[in-house]
Amino acid sequence: MKCQKCGAENANTHVKTVINGEFREFDLCSDCAIKMGFSNMFSDMKSDFSGLLGSFFNNVLPARTQATRCEFCGSSYPEIAKTGMVGCAHCYELFADRLYPSIRRMHGNTTHCGKNSASAKAEKAQPKAEKAETKQDKISKLKAELDAAVKEQNFERAAELRDIIKETEAQS
Repeated sequence: MKCQKCGAENANTHVKTVINGEFREFDLCSDCAIKMGFSNMFSDMKSDFSGLLGSFFNNVLPARTQATRCEFCGSSYPEIAKTGMVGCAHCYELFADRLYPSIRRMHGNTTHCGKNSASAKAEKAQPKAEKAETKQDKISKLKAELDAAVKEQNFERAAELRDIIKETEAQS
């Protein structure tokens, strides 16, 4: 196929553009593509990508010798980040500033609230209160939970709580 611009050379560049909603395609030779401003974005880069990437990450990643290690299990944060497994319970305290944001992103919370949590066991052990909870008390507790969910940016839980509050308020 010949270049659509000059018609002399073989086309080796295919360009698709959308300008003001108008879709256009061109088959161009290298020279015409460069003249029209369609050049290879990697052409000006050095061929030594390891030097480029090494200099980029040099300022971001700590040196291996500088990594803080847990005195109980010997894990370092880079190892935890690489494997996705925390070494021991003490690592949660040592690397809390870096672990908790990731845990919150993955799970929506940093506190265990499942069936085996200590608070759930304590609730089971306590006898039920004699006084029945009023509708207004229940709504107040739900609104407090809603505020906490919004602060933690757990919007799925916040939407659930909002719906429960509406249902509770609608009940007579």
